[in-house]
Amino acid sequence: MVGYQLHSGFNTMQLQAQSLCVARSGKDVLSGVSFSVNAGEVYALLGGNGAGKSTTLLSVLGFLPIASGRIRISNKEVSCDIAAARQAISYLPESASLYEHLNANENLDYFLQLAGNATCQQAMSAALDQVSLAPEVRLKKLRTYSKGMRQKVAIALAILRDTDILLLDEPTSGLDPSAIDEFHHTVRELANKGKAILMVTHDVYGACQVADKIGLLHGGTLVGEFSATDNERINTETVHRAFSATAHTSKTTLATQGP
Repeated sequence: MVGYQLHSGFNTMQLQAQSLCVARSGKDVLSGVSFSVNAGEVYALLGGNGAGKSTTLLSVLGFLPIASGRIRISNKEVSCDIAAARQAISYLPESASLYEHLNANENLDYFLQLAGNATCQQAMSAALDQVSLAPEVRLKKLRTYSKGMRQKVAIALAILRDTDILLLDEPTSGLDPSAIDEFHHTVRELANKGKAILMVTHDVYGACQVADKIGLLHGGTLVGEFSATDNERINTETVHRAFSATAHTSKTTLATQGP
């Protein structure tokens, strides 16, 4: 077993994809994708439907085979020990699979036990405070929760697992503006504590608000990358123009190809 050093500090923890190529059902989905996410950074993979965003996350988790290229965590090949790599990662899917008949605390306790993470009521309460889930709803069954409330429970679970890397798949889809702002605030707090966060999204504005780097993914290829400076966030207008240009290219190609 290779193993991964958890909580390894700001300077050493890194998630890196190098020339990543992935095929699904005989079709190339990712072609030569390269990026890196350092500790303390939020990297947003931005792209439309079918760009290859979720495929990237599933490849990092080892759920999809890599045709060529490599994925590394702290310079160790994920493919050499997928189980150890997953121990270093918390994954938040677009629609978290939580138990409807359990309340927030019960869900957290159950999934943490499955992951082998010991916790206590005080720690769970602190995590739910961090994601701003109202105390009066925490003992209610999740069947009564909105999507935004469910996402908060899932984020709290990721916080409690306390891994060095977070993978977020369209995390703000279906959330109202207030919940989105709260989520972005939580993500920035986690990055400031040294987490390496890879988020995939189609939300240009949200990506520019929260990310240190944005990779524009189109047709399985990384066609652009944008970085924040010490003093300014990534310019929304610049990214929006690039994103719109890729969408226009897709439509033009489809029109040229015909039915």
